[in-house]
Parts: sequence; C-alpha cells; structure tokens
Amino acid sequence: MKTTIPDSLPGGDEALREAIAGGNLPTLMMVAMQLSGELDLLERDGRPSRMALPFDEGTDEMSPETQSRLRERVFQLLRAWRDSGAGLPPVPPPATLMRMMGFCVGEQIPAEYVPMMLSDMGFNSDVNSNVNRDLQHIRPDAPEKPRTDTQRHDARPSAIVIGAGASGLLAGIKLREAGLAFTIIEKNATLGGTWFENTYPDCRVDTPNHFYSYSFEPNHDWSCFYSPQPELLRYLQHCAHKYGINPHIRFKTEVTQARFDEHGRCWRVTVKNRDGEQEQLSADVLICAVGQLNRPKLPRIEGLDRFQGPAFHSAHWDHDCDLRDRRVSVIGTGASAMQFVPRIAEQVGRLSIFQRSPQWALHNPFYHQRVSAPKRWLLQHLPYYASWYRFRLFWGFADALLPSLRRDPDWAHPERSMNARNDQHRRMFLRYIEEQVGDDPALLAKVRPDYPPFGKRMLIDNHWYRTLKRDNVDLLTDPILRIEPDAIVTEHDRVPTDVIIYATGFHANRLTWPIEFIGRGGRRLSERWGEDDPRAFLGICVPEFPNLFLMYGPNTNLAHGGSIIFHAECQMHFIMACLHKLLRA
Repeated sequence: MKTTIPDSLPGGDEALREAIAGGNLPTLMMVAMQLSGELDLLERDGRPSRMALPFDEGTDEMSPETQSRLRERVFQLLRAWRDSGAGLPPVPPPATLMRMMGFCVGEQIPAEYVPMMLSDMGFNSDVNSNVNRDLQHIRPDAPEKPRTDTQRHDARPSAIVIGAGASGLLAGIKLREAGLAFTIIEKNATLGGTWFENTYPDCRVDTPNHFYSYSFEPNHDWSCFYSPQPELLRYLQHCAHKYGINPHIRFKTEVTQARFDEHGRCWRVTVKNRDGEQEQLSADVLICAVGQLNRPKLPRIEGLDRFQGPAFHSAHWDHDCDLRDRRVSVIGTGASAMQFVPRIAEQVGRLSIFQRSPQWALHNPFYHQRVSAPKRWLLQHLPYYASWYRFRLFWGFADALLPSLRRDPDWAHPERSMNARNDQHRRMFLRYIEEQVGDDPALLAKVRPDYPPFGKRMLIDNHWYRTLKRDNVDLLTDPILRIEPDAIVTEHDRVPTDVIIYATGFHANRLTWPIEFIGRGGRRLSERWGEDDPRAFLGICVPEFPNLFLMYGPNTNLAHGGSIIFHAECQMHFIMACLHKLLRA
C-alpha cells in the first residue's frame, strides 16, 4: 500500500496564506524545501529548536520577526511551485533526507531512521509490498476461510487472528493484501477492541491522532488532536470496511484453547459462541492480537463482594448508574481515572479518590484543542505536510525521549532521576504541579511523585489537579483495609460510599489469559510465563510455539515507543516476512 500524496494546491493566494499562518513552522519549512529544492533554508537563522517535550512546536528559539519572515518565505516558495505546475519532485536521496529530518526536529537523526521513515511517511511503497507480491505469487488461489478439521488435507495456507482491535484489523488488512486466507475471531459483538470496550466519560487517546493511525490510511479530518473514543472507533470501522475485513470476522465468538498439532503442523483452535457451542478450527498460522489492556483487574480488598451499592470497573462503565449528587469513591489514579474523574466530579455530591501512588502528569496545550480549518487544509491539500507532521510527532513521542530514559551510572541524584536530562524533565513537571496546587501544601505532598519521570506511564493532565481542589473532592492516600456494605475503611478513616468505581487497570502481565495455548510437547504458555513474567523474541515469538505470533506482546510498551499502532505495523511487517520464509520453505 502507498499513501496518496496530493500533487497540486487548490484555491488562491489567500487560502494558502491563511493555511501557512496556522501551520507548524518546521513542518512547513520541510515541505517548502522538498517541493522547491531550495535547501538553503537549512542554513538560515530560523533553525527549529530541539523538542524538549513531544508536542513542542519547535519555535522556542525563534523571535516573532523570524517566524513571520520564514512563513513569508514558505509562502513565496509554495506559490512559485504551485504556479509552475511542476508536479511532485523525486524523493530526496537518503543523506539529504537525514539532514532534513535532523533540521526538522532540532537534533541529529540516526541513519537507520531514513528507510523506516520513508515507509511511514508514505514516500515509498509499503515495506510489506514486495513480500506480499511474493506471497500472492506462491499462493494465488488462497481460500477465503481457515479450515475446519474435515478440510485439513487442503494444502493451502491459512491464518487465524484472535482479536479485532487495531492490531487484529491490521493483521487482517495485511493478510488480505497478501492473498492469504484468514478469519478473525472476536469475542465482542463488534470490532474496535479497546476503543469499543472503554466508554467511560471523556475517554480519549493520549497519543496524537495524526500519529495514532495506520501509516497507509491517514485521516486528515480528525476533529481534535487527541480525539475521543467514538471518533477513534469510527476510524477503525472505516478501515475495516474500506479494506474488506468485516466478512472475515466472526463476532461473539471466543477462543478458549489453541493447541499446536505436531503431526499435522498446524494450530487446532477451539472457539465458543455466546450459546456455549464449541467448534474447532485449524490454521497454519495463529496471530494473537488480544492486546495487553483488555482484561480489567479488580483489587484484592477484603469485603469487595459485600458492597451493596453499584460497583463497576471503568472499562465496563455502567451508563445506567446515575452519579448525580451521590457519594462516589474511585479506587485508582491511573490513565483512565485521570480522564473520567474531572468529568464526574462536576456531577457527584462527594467524590473520594483513593490513591496508592501519585502519577507524573504533564500539561499538553493541544490535549483539548480542535484541529483548526487552516491545519486541516494543510493536511488535506499541501503535499508532504501530513508526512512531515507525522514525522515530527513520531520523533517527539519516540526517540526524542530516549536520552531522558537511560540510566547514568555516574549521576549524582539517582533517588530522584535517571540522568541530567531526566532531571530537567523532573524540574519542568514539578514546576507545573506546583503552579496547579502549590497553594495547598498538604495536597502538593500527596500528588508529588517520588520516582523519576517516565518510570511509569506518563499521563496528560485532563484538569486533574484543578479537580482535586474542588470542595466536593477528597484525595485519600491511606491504605484501604476493607470494604463494608456502605463504606470504604482505611487505616485512619471510614468513608461512606454509595457507588464504587474501580480504576485499577488491567491484567497486563497475563497477556493471553484466559486463552490456553499449548505448544510442542504439551508445553503450556501459562506455565512457561508463570504468573507475571511473559517473555517473547521481539515481543512476538515464543520458543516451542511454532507459527504463533503475538501482537502488542511482552515488553512492547516502551516509554519512548510512540504509537502502539506504529508498533503494530512493525510487528506485522516482521510477521509477514516470517510467512514469506514459511511459505517459500
């Protein structure tokens, strides 16, 4: 697949000027350089600054006069290119691209980034294209569905994908593109995975939409930079429809067991529908795309089952439960709580938040912003703008953070940070927290983390600190001793409660639970991994489990990993390369 890049500009000078005024300046400079070939912009005094935070605009070190002059220069170059009718120029050579990339983000880019970004930015064909053409040549008559046991002697290859979330849909898209037979097994009534199941108030992505999307299917019409759950679900539904994946999905069906048949050299997969009826399917390849955050985890607290009021996990939000004017207790202060707590605090009578440890939460000026009309115009119509904008987002949320994450063995303050760069981030984040709650020393002490930034998942402040200062909100840090029918009891308090909401995360270490995977020699994956130690080669392959591929597998949640969807594309590229070798053999 190849991302379509526009090759002309609609409208006149006024539309172009308005769009340039509202665009990201480093991105505009890259576009002007690439279209005009005038790389001398690289040598001027308007060099973008290094991205201290993932969403930096890159203009911190530019005066307003410099920015105006550069935008005017960009306008002149783009107008000249438009009026010339020259069309799109060839992609610059790798050395030039590496130089441009480094200029765009204000620091040197490793050479290995160039081929990866050529694909992700849509400057060449998808990295799977050659593999897929070979697969189609080898198996041009692939069947439409995996085999039941009675069809096992049909020698044509097939695959079963478990899960129809973002990763599972991607697997289906790539398998279909390669002409391979596959079926996706989905336990829910519709597709979407995380973005179908989580519907709590203000549920939204915390990675920018223009990067949290398939590289081959960009959406230039996102309403917000960080869009809410319904819009993300619509995007996945659109992709499934466009690429013909829906007919391959079996909904309301759950995989209970997958056993590798050493004699038949295939996977025997047992599935069960909502009526309890079981069926066994067979496939040469099994792709597990169930995700890491799909099985809600409840805390182990005495009396949890004795509470008499409504109680639910945030991932299974009870929309029939009226919270207005009620005494609500939220247990947990992670990513989900930081999103929904500010919303429900406006409705409830009393909100008690039980915190085990404070979180680092940073201020993101774009988190609640809608995408302006000029920015949409640039994304839709200006050649290469969407590509370079995506690259800036990628770098900011990925390797731009890496120096802050590496432990410096000689660092003088390991108790608070990892290295000097990490300490700079810590001071920056602490300043923001102090600006928000510094007038309340007791609250500040509760929300100030005592571990290095990025030691846990970084969160975005969704008016969290402002909410904690409301008169009807209490932040409690005492350990919970037990839950009574109408209250939560801590070491020092008893909190009367009408409703309990568990924002206590997921079974992230039990990646494939409750599915039972059995490999060679009857070895069970649950035994190999134990209770909380999942491991896999590249997070994808596990020894003794042939042709089983995990997407979003163990240790793929990197602090500097950028977008999970980008990871999924990398994982699927690896899987398709393995299938190429498998079928060649």
